[in-house]
Amino acid sequence: MSALGTLGTGTPGGGDTKAAPAELKRRGRWVPYALLLPGMLWLVVFFAIPMVVQGSTSLQTGNLSKGYDFTWHWSTYWHAIEQYYPQFLRSFGYAAAATVLCLAIGYPVAYAIAFKAGKWRGMWLVLVIAPFFTSFLVRTLAWKTILADNGVVVDVLNTLHFTNVTAWMGLTQDDRVLATPLAVICGLTYNFLPFMVLPLYASLERIDPRLHEAAGDLYASPRTTFRTVTFPLSLPGVVSGTLLTFIPASGDYVNAQWLGSPDTNMAGNVIQTQFLRVLDYPTAAALSFILMLLIVLMVSAYIRKAGTEDLV
Repeated sequence: MSALGTLGTGTPGGGDTKAAPAELKRRGRWVPYALLLPGMLWLVVFFAIPMVVQGSTSLQTGNLSKGYDFTWHWSTYWHAIEQYYPQFLRSFGYAAAATVLCLAIGYPVAYAIAFKAGKWRGMWLVLVIAPFFTSFLVRTLAWKTILADNGVVVDVLNTLHFTNVTAWMGLTQDDRVLATPLAVICGLTYNFLPFMVLPLYASLERIDPRLHEAAGDLYASPRTTFRTVTFPLSLPGVVSGTLLTFIPASGDYVNAQWLGSPDTNMAGNVIQTQFLRVLDYPTAAALSFILMLLIVLMVSAYIRKAGTEDLV
């Protein structure tokens, strides 16, 4: 009888079996935090701390030889905006133009891969991401050769009088494309096109083909089907693709440096020059924060206008 009582009331060691599930439950509560810990440490070390250091640098005064002192010098921000606002406007203008071109080029490509590629879908996706196998700088320098003044591309554009039209628009000059705004926009479009195609493909690929069949059964034309079914359902990819294209393009400086001229410098070029050549660290840090703040404000307004549900 005593043995049966022991088996019924506890373990041979005298412990209570009801305590084990409670202990496991308490341990389970910490599992998500333990999984988040590496990522949080990464963000703190490589994002939060550099941001604090950069913010402190932007409020300092002095020079490299005598050193810098933290003086809460907020006027650095005003002077940076006053002196370099054309570069900021140019950055956002070039980035917006490249984003529109990426959308115009990338949407048909993503549509064809999602609905028309069939068994070749994997190969086409590899071709889309193939440029990533090459250095960003090498790809940009290749465009410098493609758009050379004595190259085939420029000869064809001159024959078609395309450069005359773009010169009237202020994108080219003197029958040349290199070292003009058009060259910078072309470089940005090419380098960031995969960032547009992949989200668009992911969004289009999830559309049920039976919806197109249903639209056809209701006598909808292909144009009507695209306008009322396909494009609305692909808006999450459009929103994501435009963000992934516009944000890095706004801060880029490689394309403007190698494909443009001093008249096409973007905000990234100014920041790079202030950091590495002029060695004016407070101004460079202030410019970095201004660029980041402007991008955050524009992206927030865009997401609110598009609707945050489109990102799901």
